[in-house]
Amino acid sequence: MAEYQNLFTTVQATGPLHHGVPLGHGNSPRTGEVPGVFHILGRLGNAQIGPIYLGGLGVASLICGLIAFTTIGMNMLASVNWDPIQFVRQLFWLALEPPAPAYGLSIPPLNQGGWWLITGLFLTASLMFWWARVYRRARELGLGTHTAWAFAAAIWLFLVLGLFRPILMGSWSEAVPYGIFPHLDWTAAFSLRYGNLFYNPFHALSIVFLYGSTLLFAMHGATILAVTRFGGEREIEQIVDRGTASERAALFWRWTMGFNATMESIHRWAWWFAVLCPLAGGIGILLTGTVVDNWYLWSVKHGVVPPYPEVFPAVIDPALANGAK
Repeated sequence: MAEYQNLFTTVQATGPLHHGVPLGHGNSPRTGEVPGVFHILGRLGNAQIGPIYLGGLGVASLICGLIAFTTIGMNMLASVNWDPIQFVRQLFWLALEPPAPAYGLSIPPLNQGGWWLITGLFLTASLMFWWARVYRRARELGLGTHTAWAFAAAIWLFLVLGLFRPILMGSWSEAVPYGIFPHLDWTAAFSLRYGNLFYNPFHALSIVFLYGSTLLFAMHGATILAVTRFGGEREIEQIVDRGTASERAALFWRWTMGFNATMESIHRWAWWFAVLCPLAGGIGILLTGTVVDNWYLWSVKHGVVPPYPEVFPAVIDPALANGAK
């Protein structure tokens, strides 16, 4: 008997179309009341598409996000003299920059960073509206709010980079520009300016959780795919009534590692690892320049790393250099 075991093949179990549970009082109607089935999408996930609930929060989020996206695009287009060809050619290098240091936390002219502030306002509003939408939809369906709080962890890092830290530093110029390569350049310059971000312990923790979450997701994904021939993808059923698939998966990890997760605990591990990545990273960024001016010197002082050999010139804290303010 041929067994289902191909890594690139998915089994599509398509049943009657589901319109969703009834909406309570105060909800907007769903969009697309007649959902459809698409086989190609079923190869990636569920084959049914629609209906979707947008609601007032969703509409507000999309409007604010569109305003922010358009403002960035128009400023980038203006920077190449409204030449669409150059816009496409240089897109990866174009940016909407924050105000110059001279403006501090004041509101600058539009072409001197004002557009950046306006973009940040609408982009932040868009994220907040979308977060509220995710939270309310979960509550409406009787779900836990785990997805909303995971999303909030990412929003925390976004706010640290563009709002909290610039305010603590007293200048919008400390924020990240909007652009593909320019924001990568900002990251490299940020690390160099503050003594190599790799010596930041919260950055190190963030990377641990980043790599740890990818490992956990890979282990879990591989395990479930390996036992789909026994119905292992029906995880909720397996939690309630352990069957051949769950037993074999647990045995595999006990035999190879001596310990195994459960069908529930693996998701808790993955959730915490993924959420702690931006949380720890945000703390590390927030401390940089506000509490610690040079992470290398901080690490040397606290015995984390050895100092450079004496054959090199001594490393001077920029804050103590002549002329520093």
